[in-house]
Amino acid sequence: MIGFRRTRIIHEIMGDYYMKFRKSGHPFVGFSFLQRRSAFIMDIKLAKNVLIKDFTNFADRGQFHNERDDPLTGHLFNLDGKRWKIMRQKLSPTFTSGKMKFMFPTVIKVSEEFVDVMMENVPAKTGGAIIEIKDLMARFTTDVIGTCAFGIECNTLRTPVTDFRTMGQKSFTEMRHGVLLTAFEFSFPSLARKLRMRMIPEDVHQFFMGLVKATLAFRERENIKRNDFMQMLIELKQKGSFTMDNGEVVSGLDVGELAAQVFVFYLAGFETSSSTMTYALYELAQHTDIQDRLREDIQDVLQQHDGKLTYECVKAMRYLDQVISETLRLYTLVPFLERRALNDYVVPGHPKYVIERGTQIILPAAAYHRDEDLYPEPEKFDPERFSPEQVAARDSVEWLPFGDGPRNCVGMRFGQMQTRIGLAQLIRNFKFTVCDKTDIPLTYDPKSFVLGTVGGIHLRVERV
Repeated sequence: MIGFRRTRIIHEIMGDYYMKFRKSGHPFVGFSFLQRRSAFIMDIKLAKNVLIKDFTNFADRGQFHNERDDPLTGHLFNLDGKRWKIMRQKLSPTFTSGKMKFMFPTVIKVSEEFVDVMMENVPAKTGGAIIEIKDLMARFTTDVIGTCAFGIECNTLRTPVTDFRTMGQKSFTEMRHGVLLTAFEFSFPSLARKLRMRMIPEDVHQFFMGLVKATLAFRERENIKRNDFMQMLIELKQKGSFTMDNGEVVSGLDVGELAAQVFVFYLAGFETSSSTMTYALYELAQHTDIQDRLREDIQDVLQQHDGKLTYECVKAMRYLDQVISETLRLYTLVPFLERRALNDYVVPGHPKYVIERGTQIILPAAAYHRDEDLYPEPEKFDPERFSPEQVAARDSVEWLPFGDGPRNCVGMRFGQMQTRIGLAQLIRNFKFTVCDKTDIPLTYDPKSFVLGTVGGIHLRVERV
C-alpha cells in the first residue's frame, strides 16, 4: 500500500497487486489493508460466491458507523447485520421503476436549465467555446440531488458557489480527524464506536442535520407533498411502523435515520453521476465516430417518441446505455468492494483455502474491469463490449460498478436515470471535441475517495 492517498491512486495499487498474482492459481491472496487482515479475491467465481451464492456469510461490510454520536454515518452503505436488512427493506420501495417515473419530471426540469446554461456559454459561431466540463457536470448533479433528495432549488448551475455544494464537497474530501485517528476508525470500527468517536466534520454535520430538520418541519407544518426522495422518507417516518417480508413489525424512521439516508443519497448520487458524465464526454470527444453514432441513435429514439424526452424514451436509448456501461468499466469510480466473513469459509474447489471468520474481503472491481482475459484490449474505449449479445455471454460479476447481489447499489436506477438524461440532453444539442487544453492522458488525484482528476477537464463544445 506504499503511496496510498499520497502519490498513487488505490486503483493503481490494487491493479498492480492483481496483475502480480493473477496467473498464480490462488483463489485469493492475503494482505493487510488499514491494519485489517484481508483476503484479496483473485478468482471471479469466488467473487460470485461472496457477492451472490454465499451472500449470507458475507452480508456485512465492516465499515465504521456510530448512529448514536454521529447519526449521518448510520446510512445503508455502512450498516450491518439486522440493522442493514431492516433499512434495505424500508428503502428498496423508494427506488422501484415506478418511483423513478415519479421523480423523472424533476430531473428533466433541471436538465432543461442545464441546456440553457450551456447555450449561454457556447456561442452559435463555428469553434464554439472551450469549457471545463467537470465543474459543470458536478453543478448539474448537485442541482438534481438538491431537488430530489432535499426538495431545495439550490440553482448551482447559475450560482456555482452555494453552501449546499461547499458542504457536499467537504463531506467528500475532508475528515473530522487527522490521518492517524481516521485510520484507527477504519481499522477498528467497533472499538472506535465504543469510544464514541465521530467521523463527519462538525460543520458538515450541523449543516445537513439542520437542513433535514428544517425541511421536515416546513413540510409537516404546511402539509406539502412533493415528487422526491425526501417525501418518500417522510412517509416512512410518519407511518410509525413497518412490516418486514417475514411479517416482523419494526419501527419507522426517526429523524437521525432519515437524515443519514438523505445524506448518503447525496454522497452516492452527486460525485458518481457527474464523474461518469465527465469521463463519457472525455472519451466521446476523442472518438467522434462513436459520438456521431450516439447522437444519431438519440435522435432516432426521440423521433419515435414525438421528440419528447419521456421516461420510456430515455430507457429505449440502448446505445447510450452501452456508452455509459463502457465508461464505468474503463473509469471505475469505486475501485473495490468490501465484505466481511461472518464465519470460517472453505473455498469451493480449493479445500486447503479457508477464509477465516472476521476477515475483511476485498474485491478489486477496477482490476477485473481491466483484465485482458475478461475484456480484450482493456485500455480501448469500445461500447460494443456492452451490446446485448456480449452482455448475455458475460457473467454479471465481471462488471461491478454498482456491486452485485443482495447488497448491490440500491440507488443504481436513480444514478443511471440522472446520467442518461444529462448525456442525452448534451449530445443531442452539442458536439464535443478535444482542444489544446485537454489533458491526454488524465492525471488522477490520490486523495479523492472515488476516481477523480487533478484539476479540470477542458473540451471544445459547439452547438449541433
